[in-house]
Amino acid sequence: MNVGFVRPSVSELALHLFEWSLHPELFEIRAQQSIRQADYSARVAISDAGHIVELRCGQLTLTEVLARKDQLLPERKLVINRRIKGCRDETCQLDSGAKYHLSFQVERLPPEVFLNLHEELLLDCQRAPIAHSFIAANRLSPAALSFVQTDIWQRSLLIHAFHTFPEDCAIVKTQSLFEL
Repeated sequence: MNVGFVRPSVSELALHLFEWSLHPELFEIRAQQSIRQADYSARVAISDAGHIVELRCGQLTLTEVLARKDQLLPERKLVINRRIKGCRDETCQLDSGAKYHLSFQVERLPPEVFLNLHEELLLDCQRAPIAHSFIAANRLSPAALSFVQTDIWQRSLLIHAFHTFPEDCAIVKTQSLFEL
């Protein structure tokens, strides 16, 4: 019997930014958080491959998705489409006047270093407002983790997301700042 893992390989990931809302049925949501401010609302969710952040402010909707690069997503209003590889920093000024800042990093670690860091991340998951531990590939390997920390201000939202990929001994870290 062939058993598939919930998590894709870290080399199969891409980060997308859309200027509209994506249908929630496109993703298998594992955990989520809603945020309400006077000027905006947001939904942050953990999915099988990564996360989804949907921010709404008046007529503006921005959706950030960390997903498999081959996942069928619409091309309409796609602003950013980047494979997750190495490190990257990017800023995007949108026609609405909003700014989006993205920073991501993929860390591939030796197995013993990964296991030590994984233990530390387990503690961080307990304090995170949104976190999910996936089913381990086998009883000897650690379970993949995802957790998101949020910094909420009146006119901006900062998202720190951490996703582990035990089969790859890799951690994906993203930081996204939405400025309205």
